Amino acid sequence: MWGRVFSVKAAALKLGTMSHNTVDINRQMNRFDTHASVWLFGYGSLIFKADFPFLERRPAHIGGWTRRFWQGSHDHRGTETAPGRVVTLVPEPGAVCHGMAYLVTPEEFAHLDYREKNGYLRLATDIHFEDGSSTEGLVYIATHENAAYLGPASERDIARQIAASCGPSGPNSEYLLELAKALRELGKFDAHVFEIERHLGAFMV
Repeated sequence: MWGRVFSVKAAALKLGTMSHNTVDINRQMNRFDTHASVWLFGYGSLIFKADFPFLERRPAHIGGWTRRFWQGSHDHRGTETAPGRVVTLVPEPGAVCHGMAYLVTPEEFAHLDYREKNGYLRLATDIHFEDGSSTEGLVYIATHENAAYLGPASERDIARQIAASCGPSGPNSEYLLELAKALRELGKFDAHVFEIERHLGAFMV
């Protein structure tokens, strides 16, 4: 897994500092370009907002990563001067992150790269399905090197920032609430997400 991450980071360094916009970096990731289709793992808004054609959708999980509201959103749920917070994945040995996988064709990469352009890298990962099968696929992860990365904060402070943030895609609170709802519909518990949701009410006035 780490070799795949570092290879993309090396490509990023050739282009200079990993800025908000990662479209050009992700275009260099051609691992699946010749495939008829590839599985894409979603763990944030991709769970509840699939604005792209897909051939199939299945609940899935990946190992070694945990979901955190540590990425800034300047383009969707906040602005350049007042970024919101959205989820990325942080490495954690033994962790399991549940979400939704979509079978897509490589033609969708251009749209997805643009949607995830605010710091997210397109990486290869092993995706596991509920029937016990697995396959290699893709996931978008915003690592701590990107310029939009906000990093750790308490769940209460994250909730405060989310309550005050809004961007072109709508209120940041909507993102949090839709994600929490989608995880419950999948029957999956995420302590970090649900704790932020619990605090949110105190700041929604």
